Amino acid sequence: MGNRLSKIYTRTGDDGSTGMADGSRVSKADNLFSVMGDIDELNSHIGLVRAQLQHNKGQSIEKEFSQALVIIQHLLFNIGGELAMPEYEGVNATHITWLEQQIDVMNTTLPPLKDFILPTGSVLVSQLHVARTICRRAERQAVLLQQERPQAIRSTAVSFINRLSDWLFVAARFCTDPNKVSEVLWDSQVLQKFADKK
Repeated sequence: MGNRLSKIYTRTGDDGSTGMADGSRVSKADNLFSVMGDIDELNSHIGLVRAQLQHNKGQSIEKEFSQALVIIQHLLFNIGGELAMPEYEGVNATHITWLEQQIDVMNTTLPPLKDFILPTGSVLVSQLHVARTICRRAERQAVLLQQERPQAIRSTAVSFINRLSDWLFVAARFCTDPNKVSEVLWDSQVLQKFADKK
């Protein structure tokens, strides 16, 4: 493969539009690019999760989990491709089923969830929660785009993003090291505790 990106800046976007794969120009304010941006941001945060995993080499996280992050990054990139080229199919029902199977496997190792969890803990766990919240935002924007222009995004892409947010939530629990940082549960009595101090 030759150099596909021989020139980084083109100045063609200075008017607030950007070129699509079919040669058309679309405003950068279009919701399509909100979804693309959220997916790109999410992918970058998952990259940070991977970097944190490498930093925490002593933590016993299964190799399959690290490999799953690599696959997810590629699939998110594929969704970006779908948005730029509607004829391209980058994710399908098989990938959604794969995420569900991953969730089920991780869940078998976790204690029952008895209360809400605060998005905190180790840096790795916190980074997974950040990725989860960005994934939820991407889903909201994707649903909005689907309502505005159903042909602009495949329903399988929307479903994948939805399931990925579930995967990231379970992954945050899966990566919690009970020997160092346990899950931080929401305290329903926190307001009462402040009232008692008065």
